[in-house]
Amino acid sequence: MRAIRIHEFGPPEVMKLEEVPDPQPGPRQVVVRVCAVGVNPVETYIRSGAYSRLPPLPYTPGSDAAGLVEAVGGEVENMKAGDRVFLTGTISGAYAGKALCQAEQVHPLPKGISFSQGAAVNTPYSAAYRALFHRARALPGDWVMVHGATGGVGIAAVQLAKAAGMKVIGTGGTEKGRNLIAEQGAHLVLDHRTPDYLEKALKWTQGRGMDVIVEVLANVNLGKDLMVLAPGGRVVVVGSRGPVEINPREAMIREAAILGMLVANASEREIRSIHSALAAGLENGTLRPVVGQEFPLGEAAQAHRKVLEPGAFGKIVLIP
Repeated sequence: MRAIRIHEFGPPEVMKLEEVPDPQPGPRQVVVRVCAVGVNPVETYIRSGAYSRLPPLPYTPGSDAAGLVEAVGGEVENMKAGDRVFLTGTISGAYAGKALCQAEQVHPLPKGISFSQGAAVNTPYSAAYRALFHRARALPGDWVMVHGATGGVGIAAVQLAKAAGMKVIGTGGTEKGRNLIAEQGAHLVLDHRTPDYLEKALKWTQGRGMDVIVEVLANVNLGKDLMVLAPGGRVVVVGSRGPVEINPREAMIREAAILGMLVANASEREIRSIHSALAAGLENGTLRPVVGQEFPLGEAAQAHRKVLEPGAFGKIVLIP
């Protein structure tokens, strides 16, 4: 089979499309023929070597994918060859024609959800769910702002918050992106490139402020986020690309909290709750992954450059 292999950390060009042996399943393992692969910013940080947890070289990147079960190992009883599935992790890496997985990493893909949409589920929706419910402990009726709501995590956060009965503001930097946010059900959509967008957000809450802010670019927005929080408000940092200077007094006077979030830190029980909630949302139609662009597997380098560009619009997917 063909797979992307990385033999040294570095720029996107270190990703090479190579022929590798087909994986074989062991006990409690499943081989999935990959039909679509989700591309996430974290994979670019790992590939470059700028991440705290680096895999041994060489490796195949990626954890999110969807496809068809090809083979199952012993002790796997709840799936069979030909089943449509999406993945919440792999053993061998997802940027490939086939992926070896633990059985618990393989989940049924509901009818009506395409393979590309299935590949857009795991990382963004898991991050959004953990940010909203595990870290911020958001409740129905809370005012929630999603900064940069046009990318994979942002869209997921808008859909999850709306489905849970929260009042949702989404921000985007392009008209196309803002239209997308509105289509996902946000109650108010703002252009974060205008100087008064936070004033408009405060006005919409009648001056009370946000109970929760889901922040995907903390190095740009965190200092301003603190100024529009409600008393006891929480900012959950989902992403940041550098340091930031803030005024701690803004947190003090509101008794606000800045919460970090990393899905990898979730407990086994929390992971089960995430996957159960996402499966239910896909089945009942409240969660609808948006795919913005598809690239052939051999153009993984271009996809890695694209996923870091401003003006995100849905999920970027590779097609083996």
